[in-house]
Amino acid sequence: MRCKPEGSSGHPARPREGKRTSKSDGGIVVPDRRCNGVVAKAPTEQRKSRRPPRKSRSNPADAKTQVISRQQVWEAWRRVRQGGKAAGIDGLTIGEIDRNPGRYLYPLWNRLASGSYMPPPVRERSIPKGGGKERKLGIPTVLDRVAQETIRASLEPHVEPRFHEDSYGHRPGRNAHDALAVCVKRIRRCRYVIDLDIRAFFDKIDHERRLEILGRYTQQRHVLLYCRRWLLAPAMKPDGELVERRMGTPQGGVISPLLANLYLHEAFDLWMRASHPEVSFERYADDIVIHVPSLEGCRLLLEEIGARLGEFGLSLSEEKTRIVNCAMLPVQPSCGMEVHHQFDFLGFTFKPRYMVRKVDRQGFWGMWPGISAKSLQRIDASLRELGFHAWQDLRLGEVAKTLAPYLRG
Repeated sequence: MRCKPEGSSGHPARPREGKRTSKSDGGIVVPDRRCNGVVAKAPTEQRKSRRPPRKSRSNPADAKTQVISRQQVWEAWRRVRQGGKAAGIDGLTIGEIDRNPGRYLYPLWNRLASGSYMPPPVRERSIPKGGGKERKLGIPTVLDRVAQETIRASLEPHVEPRFHEDSYGHRPGRNAHDALAVCVKRIRRCRYVIDLDIRAFFDKIDHERRLEILGRYTQQRHVLLYCRRWLLAPAMKPDGELVERRMGTPQGGVISPLLANLYLHEAFDLWMRASHPEVSFERYADDIVIHVPSLEGCRLLLEEIGARLGEFGLSLSEEKTRIVNCAMLPVQPSCGMEVHHQFDFLGFTFKPRYMVRKVDRQGFWGMWPGISAKSLQRIDASLRELGFHAWQDLRLGEVAKTLAPYLRG
């Protein structure tokens, strides 16, 4: 026989035998054992759990362990999308992300803020360096560049005010032309110049030493965490082989220039300020020009610099490091040391040139920069690859607009 629901006949429902409705019993309603064959059970007290109540997940920020906001990731994306367009190993381009930024940037922020972000391998690419040599670049994915830019923006305010005043590379408000202008002025006061070249600087940086230096300038957990992971991220060769990196850092990363500046700031800049405060120099990344008044001073200073860089796992290139005599009369000294009369710095060749003053049109000789032979060859090769001589369907203004970045350098 089928049971009718209580109150279905219009009369007030009466509690049946076996039905408990008292709240003192825990408010448990035991169905009638005659209804559908369900056996009535005695009420049981609810067990009290000894575990603490589970925290609500309604606020996602409670689960974040790193101090990174969504606004920081968005600002980093705005800066990255204005830079290089090369894609990493995943093939994801800036245009694809730009069509739907939230689809890619929100998961990136979520992983960065929770500490679970793991950098993917960088795509290794070789470009000609000149003299038959090649320079290896590490191209990260676009999203990895956004992550690096986020950390770089957090780190830069802590280290930028402490950099040396003669450091010009990859710093806000400074560029290569500033370093060239200062170099021209100082050449007039000092007769000799040391053109310093560090052998394979980006390939010889010691990871533990770099992280130790970084820890002196910041205690931000997310900066230290992700910088370590980027240093250990493997490189993928063109054939797909993954290569682990035990030392060095790839050129091409967003945060690599800042970390390289910090490494040379400790290895060279601070040491020069403490040991030789009277000696001036210009440093742009690992390109360094030192002004010394005497030839003997150049020789002694080179020996000290070599020993200092050796403490940081670096060494000088004997083929490219040279002493240059900036005097107008190219006289070879009698001390037996090889002294040159020109040097290259930031794509320009400094050598004696005959110039004419604009005011009185008088000619004079001076040590002045001009475009280097390597730069001319590189520009010529780039223009040949463009094949602009075949652009017959473009107007002159369109051709000039396309060629301007290559001609400016």
